[in-house]
Amino acid sequence: MYAYDEYDKQIVTERAGQFKDQVRRRVDGKLSEEQFVPLRLMNGLYKQRHAYMLRVAVPYGLLSSEQLRKLAHIAREYDRGYGHFTTRQNIQYNWPELGDVPKILEELAEVEMHAIQTSGNCVRNVTTDHLAGVAPDELEDPRPYCELLRQWSTFHPEFTYLPRKFKIAFTGAKNDRAAVIVHDIGVRLVEGDGGEVGFEIIVGGGLGRTPVLGATIREFLPKKHLLSYTEAILRVYNQFGDRDNKYKARIKILVKTLGVDEFSRRVEEEWSRIKNGALTLTDEEIERVKAHFTPHDYDESAVEGQKALEQKLENNLQFRAWHNCNTDDHRADGYRVVYLSLKTPDVPPGDATADQMDAIADLSDRYSFGELRVSHEQNLVFTDVEVGDLYELWQALDELELATPNIGKLTDMICCPGLDYCALANAASIPIAHQINERFDELEELYDLGDLKIKMSGCINACGHHHVGHIGILGIDKRGEDWYQIMLGGSAENDASLGRWLGPAIAKTDVADAVEDIVEVYLENRQGGEPFLQTVRRVGFDPFKERVYADH
Repeated sequence: MYAYDEYDKQIVTERAGQFKDQVRRRVDGKLSEEQFVPLRLMNGLYKQRHAYMLRVAVPYGLLSSEQLRKLAHIAREYDRGYGHFTTRQNIQYNWPELGDVPKILEELAEVEMHAIQTSGNCVRNVTTDHLAGVAPDELEDPRPYCELLRQWSTFHPEFTYLPRKFKIAFTGAKNDRAAVIVHDIGVRLVEGDGGEVGFEIIVGGGLGRTPVLGATIREFLPKKHLLSYTEAILRVYNQFGDRDNKYKARIKILVKTLGVDEFSRRVEEEWSRIKNGALTLTDEEIERVKAHFTPHDYDESAVEGQKALEQKLENNLQFRAWHNCNTDDHRADGYRVVYLSLKTPDVPPGDATADQMDAIADLSDRYSFGELRVSHEQNLVFTDVEVGDLYELWQALDELELATPNIGKLTDMICCPGLDYCALANAASIPIAHQINERFDELEELYDLGDLKIKMSGCINACGHHHVGHIGILGIDKRGEDWYQIMLGGSAENDASLGRWLGPAIAKTDVADAVEDIVEVYLENRQGGEPFLQTVRRVGFDPFKERVYADH
């Protein structure tokens, strides 16, 4: 895990002190709200419907147990006892007092955390696969390259005021678990013709008002050119991006307007000026950062726990259901990945209490080398659990209400905070998630449905990624009431696709009925063990549309 050097420590400490003075001047009336807005946004502080919201960066989703304990302390001391984990692998606090935010930033700095560049028109938190470093299908761990980009982009003088926010995601695996295709820049580690590992560069992806799947502009980029090529892309965007209309300001619109070939030509032209300059990564620099992400010292004797595990699986149906649904393969023999579900019924998706976070930190120390991950799907992950410890860990997680066996299933919904919190939202999201959870509360039914992803947003900004849900739900305001549009057929994985609208918006009381209708049509039409998305693509939208709108 990356450890701050003297420069990192100085940056976050001085930034916290700087913002403390800015808050003081705002409270004293020496700064107007208009003057204060860009200053607070640079420190991850938003003004929501009822209070401020602070977004804390979790670079590439990696946390230590010490850091999680600090997040728990902040939730308990400065908020209302919980935090919300996001699709950007960050954590948000929904109720901090303005005067307390400088204290929060100071405390975050104590454990090498911050809120820098979690908002504003800059390069945001770089995200990656939550299984990075342990996935069996991984070509190479992408986290060192995420860290190199984090260091390069923090306070970059050219890119502090981009036309709009800018998001970058990495994957080093065959199966994309980081949704790289819907980011401003998506980076895949790939193997070149000579066996050298480098990067495929994808640009212009994004959701929101204008959803677009990214396009590959370079099939293979040598590692040494990662920073210079990324800088070239951002320079082209910074120069030619639309600054007059925020709805046309994202790089996806520029790529679409210029065309992929012309955009690529301009990037290559800019890159030719800087490609062999100071931004060239040396082997020594890459190895320096890689040294922070070496594999843990796995115990070869861990495989001896497999026999006891198999006996527990045979004798306990509940444990077997959790094991089959909430654990995953690990590249080291005798270990498994464990998902901590933050999708317990009656709890807003992605929320964790301070007490839960403290307990999770203790469990990570005991069972997973004192580390954990935040997933793109708003769950937490222990990546390094010995198979012989799984039963004890399951029992502990069950007591904490973190063992709901639903990972990848219909109730493992991605959901934004919606109208309950967000000032941009047009409709509520959390109550709809609750409504769906109540309808689909039988685990056997969920398992029979298989891989089925619902993604829900309370507004067109698509923080819930509804465009790439197998079932996507978008809340809209219709004459002062919450209504919901439904999409089908989306995916952000290797088979990436944007969902299509099923038909007119429906009332909030009918959303669970509509989802049930869609599920029934799937069950009636699937062939063998065919997954939901494959059935939708094979039979088309008409059968689903007819059923959903038969009574509306």
